[in-house]
Amino acid sequence: MIPQSFVQELLSRVDIVDVIERYVPLKKSGANYFACCPFHGEKSASFSVSPSKQFYHCFGCGVHGSALGFLMEYSGLGFVEAVKELAAQVGLQVPDDGRNASPQDDSSERLYEAMGLAARLYREQLKPARRAIDYLKRRGLSGEVAARFGLGYAPDEWQALQKIFPDYQAKTLADAGLVIDNDQGRRYDRFRDRIIFPIHDRRGRIIAFGGRILDKGEPKYLNSPETPLFEKGRELYGLYLAQKPIRDEGFAVVVEGYMDVVALAQYGIANAVATLGTATTPQHVHTLLRQTDRVVFCFDGDAAGRRAAWRALENALESLRDDATLAFLFLPTEHDPDSFVRAEGADAFRKAATAATPLARFLIEELRSRHDMDAAEGRAAFVHEAMPFINRISAPLLRLQVIKSVAEASGLTQAEVEHALDLPAPARRDRQPRRPEPQASPPFDDTPRPAFAGKRRREGTFRPRPAGRRKPPSTAGTLLRLVLQHPTWAARMPVDLIPSDSPEGLALIAIIDLLSLGEPIPAGGLGALIERFRDTPHGETMSRVAAELVNAEFDEAVVEILFEDSLRKLHADSLANEIATLLQQDREHGLDAAGRHRLGELLLEKRELSNASKVSDL
Repeated sequence: MIPQSFVQELLSRVDIVDVIERYVPLKKSGANYFACCPFHGEKSASFSVSPSKQFYHCFGCGVHGSALGFLMEYSGLGFVEAVKELAAQVGLQVPDDGRNASPQDDSSERLYEAMGLAARLYREQLKPARRAIDYLKRRGLSGEVAARFGLGYAPDEWQALQKIFPDYQAKTLADAGLVIDNDQGRRYDRFRDRIIFPIHDRRGRIIAFGGRILDKGEPKYLNSPETPLFEKGRELYGLYLAQKPIRDEGFAVVVEGYMDVVALAQYGIANAVATLGTATTPQHVHTLLRQTDRVVFCFDGDAAGRRAAWRALENALESLRDDATLAFLFLPTEHDPDSFVRAEGADAFRKAATAATPLARFLIEELRSRHDMDAAEGRAAFVHEAMPFINRISAPLLRLQVIKSVAEASGLTQAEVEHALDLPAPARRDRQPRRPEPQASPPFDDTPRPAFAGKRRREGTFRPRPAGRRKPPSTAGTLLRLVLQHPTWAARMPVDLIPSDSPEGLALIAIIDLLSLGEPIPAGGLGALIERFRDTPHGETMSRVAAELVNAEFDEAVVEILFEDSLRKLHADSLANEIATLLQQDREHGLDAAGRHRLGELLLEKRELSNASKVSDL
């Protein structure tokens, strides 16, 4: 594992503006920097980067984080990979604390090196292979596109790789999936007489190959086996090259084969990726939804294509979000993506992708087609079959929409469908709401927002909240906002007074505990503090609150007064709660002498606190 102290040191040495500006052009405005958000399509600059807080936030789609978080979100890297990437940018060596010893590191590097050497050989063998060149030309591919995707050719030889690997019997070649050892102990190349498609990870390293046969034969496509570098269910062909086009276009297209991806790129559609000989997996969906909020699955319009689409739908249900769209494009039966774009052109393909069938509609239409909806029995069977799919939908609002659609299609009411699904009944509206305790109105709620604040991931989908509806933060929420800006102030807070009945209160307690254990406050600004609590129960709360502060600037004298007032409010709340408890006990059972004495002390302390507050207000 990477020591937390190194992560904090790393974030204290980097400047988030420098990091992000490597990928996104920033323009200074006031204290912060702005740009069009790289994570969703937009025309106005809603992406804000704060150098003082070392934190970024998009007022459109809501994405936010530290320099480390930006690398993870932008490049699709895991935490460890992002730390290594950021450390390399500032010349730091990433240490290991020994709890996760990784003897695989050296072997992995050897595997990457072997894959790179093999890819170079295959590229070099392509130009003199006339049959391979003629095949690519017949498919309409230019040399430029072939070079962009690193296409190559595996010679029609049993041991062509021996030319570049003198130790042809090395274990590394088998571990990389480049060779096969038969039952007689003879070793030969896995790929022979095939067009080679290198498969990259999201950092651009070659981790596997796909091979397409030139003439008739089986298998038509041959993939590398599962290796320490390559897991089919997690990787997508073309994603490394498609990441920026996906952001630029605002959506990703998922097709079934390598040639579909390359052919679409030939016609200017560069936001396409392909699964690798497997059905779409939940990991594929999760990966794509980190890149974009709209994914279009493109399948042939025949029965096989619809079966593949249905498998993709089933595997996507647990990954759905209410702010993202999955849709299905079914091409005419005589076409695949390759032939369609050649016959109809890129604009026709884009238009068809824009009009693709949303997942919920495809789900309802497909289930309806399996039953006689004119018969009561058919409608009942339709609802029965829909139940497990509805229960697996992870997006709550979309789930509600599907329930409504099922109810409409079956002739039932929404309540009847929910009852059949055994959903909890909605809360009664005739209950009296709890009267909230009066709260101070801190300046955080009145912070001016930029004109672009409030847009969402897709242009035109935002519904502004009515004026005056912003919920003021609780006392714990106010203190958390203050402490995130001044972490050392946490040492002035009595932990026993912090309410633990809210996420903000628990996050405050976690920061106080951090100081009490002697751990230094992160020196890398707000972003470093948030990173310190990544993957903890408090990380999301702190990150959410930090996003609200990214453009906030306050008078320090006012903030100090607000902090002291909030502490007094905590103290007063604690006294009031204990007094109320004792008075309740007195009404029910009577108080003993110790109880009466304690009640008197509390009432006196409450009076003194009230008088002190009045004096401080003068």
